[in-house]
Formats: sequence, C-alpha cells, structure tokens
Amino acid sequence: MAVRDRVRKYRETGGASDLVRVEVLVPASKRDAIVAEAAAMRSAHRDRKQRVAGICAKAIEQYPVRLLDNIDLGRISDPLKQGAVVARALMERGDARAFAMGRQILAELEA
Repeated sequence: MAVRDRVRKYRETGGASDLVRVEVLVPASKRDAIVAEAAAMRSAHRDRKQRVAGICAKAIEQYPVRLLDNIDLGRISDPLKQGAVVARALMERGDARAFAMGRQILAELEA
C-alpha cells in the first residue's frame, strides 16, 4: 500500500478520522501554549470517545437482545455516532436503568 493511500485510510477510518488539521499564525512566544492546548483537546476528545465506548459496551452486555434488535452497529464506524444510536435504543426499549444509561451516554456526547 502506498504511503498516500495509507495516510488517506488513516484519516478516514483510523485514529485521526474525526480530527481536522488547523493552521494558524501566532506569535512565536505563544507557540508552545497553542501546541499544549491542542494536545489537551485531542486527549479530552479521545477520553470522551473511550467513556462513550465503555458505556455502550456495558449496555450491550446487559441488554443485548432488547438493544440490538434490528440495529447493525457494524455499519457505524464512529464510536460517538454509535453512542447516539445505543442511547436512543436504551431509552426507547429498556427499563429505568437502561434509560438512565442512555441519558448518561447522551450527557457524554453533549459535553
């Protein structure tokens, strides 16, 4: 696989699939602060994705039949979009604990 193809695949489906490249002009003295802020944003975004994926995995483990009835999560590659689908399914098809878990997923998605 060519380097260009590998980079394109990484940006479409890999770890950078939901990140965008930004170029800004800043004073040289503030460069380190901007780089540190960008690193913090990336870290917070990845942590949020992991939290949503963890809650979704727990929900699928606890409510597999009710939750996954007529839902194909394999067609959705983005964990955040999967989280929204799982949250709606939990809230519509589950009991009170499932509803609370769905609200928790939605709260993570809104944060």
